[in-house]
Amino acid sequence: MADYIEGKHPVIEALRVGIPLTQIMVADNLKRDGMLADIERKARRAEVPIKLVPRKKLDDVSSRGSHQGIIAIAREFDYVSMRQIMEAANQQAADANGRALVVILDHITDAGNFGAIVRSAHTVGASGIVIPNKRSCQVTAATYKSSAGAIAHLPVSRVSNLANAMEALKKEGFWIAGASEHASDIIWNANLSGKIALVMGSENEGISRLVLEHCDFLVKLPQVGKVESLNVAQAATACMYEWLRQNWL
Repeated sequence: MADYIEGKHPVIEALRVGIPLTQIMVADNLKRDGMLADIERKARRAEVPIKLVPRKKLDDVSSRGSHQGIIAIAREFDYVSMRQIMEAANQQAADANGRALVVILDHITDAGNFGAIVRSAHTVGASGIVIPNKRSCQVTAATYKSSAGAIAHLPVSRVSNLANAMEALKKEGFWIAGASEHASDIIWNANLSGKIALVMGSENEGISRLVLEHCDFLVKLPQVGKVESLNVAQAATACMYEWLRQNWL
């Protein structure tokens, strides 16, 4: 399905953060104002075509009825294969003395968490992210905003079976580390040097049983306070930075 971005402010923001757009539809009876002129300028700069259409067409595709006479169509995200993720990771390892990180998300469903994890993964230099193709956040226009644009620079592979993806990574020399509050060892004591695939579980259930069985070892973050735990995006960021610390060159 097409990913529609409705309204003047959201379309301006989409152009500002660089969401790939195929087209911007503008109602043929829309009154010109400063915001429309700004959209036209940004669209020209981004080489996004603007098409005048009857307002009824916008009404027909609008999901909220608040399009204000403008709807942008986001281009479908280009997922990559697991082979491409592994090739990118092996190249990273070759360029960085054996260091590489792949992040596996086991049915993360909150779009904000997903975007935040993508942003952190890009920041620490991860090679890519692996997600399941069902019951999980997918890459949408909203991901560009929640990841501060990082999604445009990080390969994402969408797979039907996470366990199979993990086994493929193992064959490429990766160790699979699962982040779980039930782990016996804190992450500071774990060996995260070299090629690591970090598994983060869902917000409510954590890592699923089958995925857990394919992890080589489990780690947890140390906790002093009384609050139960960090959310998955915060925990993922802390774990990824520990990987970076141990592999700092």
